[in-house]
Amino acid sequence: MTDATEGAVAEDAFAFTGTWREYLPIAASNFFLTILTLGIFRSWAKARERRYLWSHTIFIDDRLEWTGTGKEMFIGLLFAMLVAALPLFLLNLLAQSLALHGQPLLAGLITFGIYLFAMLLFGFARFRALRYRLSRTWWHGIRGGSDVKGGHYAWSSLWKTAVGFFAASFLMPWALTSLWNERWNAMSFGPHRFDAAANTDGLMARWALFVIAPAVIAFAGIAMAISSGPALLFIPFLLAYAGYFVGGLVFYAAYFRKVIGTLQLGEIGFVFEASDWDLAKLILGDIALVICTIGLGSMFLSYRHWSFLIRHLGATGLVDLENFTQSTARVPREAEGFADALDIGAF
Repeated sequence: MTDATEGAVAEDAFAFTGTWREYLPIAASNFFLTILTLGIFRSWAKARERRYLWSHTIFIDDRLEWTGTGKEMFIGLLFAMLVAALPLFLLNLLAQSLALHGQPLLAGLITFGIYLFAMLLFGFARFRALRYRLSRTWWHGIRGGSDVKGGHYAWSSLWKTAVGFFAASFLMPWALTSLWNERWNAMSFGPHRFDAAANTDGLMARWALFVIAPAVIAFAGIAMAISSGPALLFIPFLLAYAGYFVGGLVFYAAYFRKVIGTLQLGEIGFVFEASDWDLAKLILGDIALVICTIGLGSMFLSYRHWSFLIRHLGATGLVDLENFTQSTARVPREAEGFADALDIGAF
């Protein structure tokens, strides 16, 4: 910034100052305490993890601050398990009982209802998790949040995902970008609302490559394996999985560059500069870390993903701190329990 209260935001406005050596004691103690407490410590572990990651993240001239607590996250998780997990478990038992007693049609209808309910919860959880995380993220003493509760978004997530999937999945880029826009347009930080206007330009071709190329590889490989001998049948399937992996990386790298690059907050615009190869190195590094450490390396995945995001995140535009006042959005008392129960991320 060129002035203490107002100035231009450079693309390198974000910086991460943490190191894996500093993070190691937090990660190791969180990992083993979570195991020793049979998962109960997980909420407190997340709070400790985020306090470290946020406090080592700088935006322009000040560090972020995480104000969430393990207690409120644990209460949110218990509430989600009571409201969501228990009904899903009981409905699943009912469906199995009906199937065993010769009523497959009714069992199938209940199972279909379970999937619909789970998809609704997925959308609801993603929205509420983002709202909660923004409300507990402070910068210059200012926080984010939303007054929208998330029920409408849950229904949008259900029907848009269904349309995207049943159109031979070729409308999934539209569903993903539309839901991103809807999610972020309901959020604010300080006095400003986010403005998300992502479109599918450049994404449809990558998605088609992701969907079609592995199938073509598999069929071609099967034909070659049949002519060469059944012992080689596993090769086309390995190639197909590799094709899905590469296609997914190529699509999602472009997707995040698109949606973050069209996100605005007042006069501030955001950019995400990770290349396809950058994302591939991150995911391949995750896989290698977990395999080579027999699972112990999973304690570093949150650190790796957060530092990757911040290192490749930038911002441009103007910021006026004198007019960057506190948010008037309601501070939710509940945490991201639904998202935690379903093990999904908000971003």
